[in-house]
Amino acid sequence: METRNIRADLTLLLVAAIWGFAFVAQRLGMDHLGPFGFNGSRFLLGALSLLPLLLIFRPKPGATEPKAMLRGSLTAGIFLFMGASLQQAGLLWTSAGNAGFITGLYIIIVPLLGLLLGHVTRLNTWLGGLLAVVGLYFLTVNQTNGERFNVNTGDLLVLGSAFFWAAHVIVIGKLASQLDNLRLAIIQFFICALLSFIVALLFEQDTLSLANIALAWQPIAYAGLLSVGVAYTLQVVAQRDAPASHAAIIMSLEAVFAAIGGWWLLSEDFSDRALIGCALMLAGMILSQLNLFRRKKPSTDSVQTPS
Repeated sequence: METRNIRADLTLLLVAAIWGFAFVAQRLGMDHLGPFGFNGSRFLLGALSLLPLLLIFRPKPGATEPKAMLRGSLTAGIFLFMGASLQQAGLLWTSAGNAGFITGLYIIIVPLLGLLLGHVTRLNTWLGGLLAVVGLYFLTVNQTNGERFNVNTGDLLVLGSAFFWAAHVIVIGKLASQLDNLRLAIIQFFICALLSFIVALLFEQDTLSLANIALAWQPIAYAGLLSVGVAYTLQVVAQRDAPASHAAIIMSLEAVFAAIGGWWLLSEDFSDRALIGCALMLAGMILSQLNLFRRKKPSTDSVQTPS
C-alpha cells in the first residue's frame, strides 16, 4: 500500500509539472494565435486525444443518461470556457510564473465558495487564505514612479479566472458521482473548444487560420495532448491511491513549475518582492489543505477527483 501511495504521489508531481509548464506553452502559442483561437485548438485536440479511452473504460450503469450528461457537460463546459479564457487573455499581459501562482488560488477559493452552499470551512483554510491574499498583494501590486498602486491587468484577469476554476471544481464535484467522468470531461472539452472558436471567429479573424494553427502546433500539442489528455488520465489513475490531502498539496506545486518554466524557457524574472509574494501564496495554498485544527476522530480521508 505504501509503495502504491508513493507511486501515486510521484505521478501527481508529474501532473503538476506538466500543468505548470503548460503556462509556457500557452504564452508561446499566442505568438501566432489569439487567446480564443489557441484555446479552441488545444481543447479540441485534448478532447480528441481522450476519445480512444472510451474503448477501454466502460461507464457505470445509469451514468450516461443523455439529458443529464448534456446538461452537466454544458454547465461544466461554460465554467471551463470562462476560466480558460480569462487565464489565456491574462497571459497577454502577465508572466507564466505570475499566472501559475494566481491560478493556484482556486485551491483556497473552492472551500470559500463552498460557504455559499452551506459547507463547513476549516480554520486552516481561513489562515491559508489570509497568507495567500498577502502574498498576492506582494506579487501583483507594485508602487512605482510615485503611484500608490500599480496592478497588472493580466494579473487581474488571471485572478478572475481562478474564481471560475474554483466554480468548475465545485460543479465537477457535484457531477462526478452522477455521470461518467470520462465522457463528462470529453464533452465539456468539446463545448469549451466550440465556444472558444465562436469568439475567435468574431474577434480574431486576423490571426485565426489553418496556417497560424500549423505555426503554433508545438504549443498546441503540448497544451492539448500533454496538459489535457495525458495529465488528465494520469490524475485520474493516481488519485485512486493518493489521499485527498496529498493530492491537493502536490497539485499546488503546479505554480512552482510554472515559475521555473517561465524563468528557464521565457527568461522571466521575479523581484525580491514578488518572490516573497510567491512564497506566501504557496505557503497559504499548502496550509489550507492541512488539517491542523481538526478534532480527533477516526480518519476517513477520501479522494475527490475534480475533473
